Amino acid sequence: MTASTTAPLTGLRVLDLATLFAGPMAATLLGDFGAEVVKIEHPGKPDPSRGHGPSKDGVGLWWKMLGRNKRTMTLDLSKPGGRTTLLRLAAATDVIIENFRPGTLEKWELGWPELSAVNPRLVLARVTGFGQFGPYAHRPGFGTLAEAMSGFAAITGEPDSPPTLPPFGLADSIAGLTTAYAVMTALAAREHTGEGQVVDMALIEPILAALGPQPLWYDQLGHVQPRTGNRSPNNAPRGVYRTADGTWVAVSTSAQSVAERVMHLVGRPELIDEPWFASGAERARHADVLDEAVGSWIAARTRTDVMAAFEKAEAAVAPVQDVRDVMADPQYQALGTITTVDDPELGPLRMQNVLFRLSSTPGAIRWAGRPHGADTEEILTELGLTADDVTALRAEGAL
Repeated sequence: MTASTTAPLTGLRVLDLATLFAGPMAATLLGDFGAEVVKIEHPGKPDPSRGHGPSKDGVGLWWKMLGRNKRTMTLDLSKPGGRTTLLRLAAATDVIIENFRPGTLEKWELGWPELSAVNPRLVLARVTGFGQFGPYAHRPGFGTLAEAMSGFAAITGEPDSPPTLPPFGLADSIAGLTTAYAVMTALAAREHTGEGQVVDMALIEPILAALGPQPLWYDQLGHVQPRTGNRSPNNAPRGVYRTADGTWVAVSTSAQSVAERVMHLVGRPELIDEPWFASGAERARHADVLDEAVGSWIAARTRTDVMAAFEKAEAAVAPVQDVRDVMADPQYQALGTITTVDDPELGPLRMQNVLFRLSSTPGAIRWAGRPHGADTEEILTELGLTADDVTALRAEGAL
């Protein structure tokens, strides 16, 4: 059994016109489970993710992950030949993912009317910072702005510190996951209607959904969630605690039974009898007492001993790990979360595996991100273009 014959999205054709990072991530997720993904980049301006972060031998490593399972071709959509070629590709495609500012495809006469005319079953996923309409629609939008605007930064950090932004693409990642879900939803609808449709994905919305019931709390109670650092307003003890050997562990007591086990473990069972201990919110109001009890117990022991004791007590704990720990973690190893991909440019590469496991039709990483435009001529030949057609497109600057 191989992924090429059993992957659930085998036969689905996707054009990835997007850059940085949500749109391309959605295409990657589809490709991981068998979709045929073609990454289309500008001939002179490749996806900037190729240059983001560290590189090896001049090859961007982020792209090796984001570009996996994608064939790559170049095409300048602003050129007449580029426009015509995209329409030919669209006619034989199920999904197009793009993240140009609203109106850009329309400027090139490649908007929904033109695309759906050549392929009424097409799903067009449009990923932008603020959506396709509204007062902010034409602003440049990045994940950082969504993390700020959604309320995430406002509740992140210590109470007496500035709002804190994540040091990675959080909003983009959430939007990438959501876009893949939205595309699959639109494809499911196509099974009933026979027609494709437009997916309007704004970066500012999925991260807001991930933040939970804050709008509901404010609507009903006027409650505005404050910054509380690692503490939770809903339960305690909860946070990170330093061990005797200078490492850190995270403790969670979302369940009442776990909170009680932790108190027995750290030698403070009398706290369980306090009237306020019976609910998570009340425990959170006494976090100083609980943190001192747990923190002092953990501070007197090594991380190995803390982990063993918590596991024996069936209490929730995890080591605070950096990437070095992740790569060696036995649970991740058992799950196959990090896998090795052979790459012709850089040799064996270790990266995150496909996002989830399916028992009968698994996904797979067939190859890592390929060089800019590596498959252009092959894809155009498959499309029916002749060598003279390709030469003409190159002469026009469309490739």
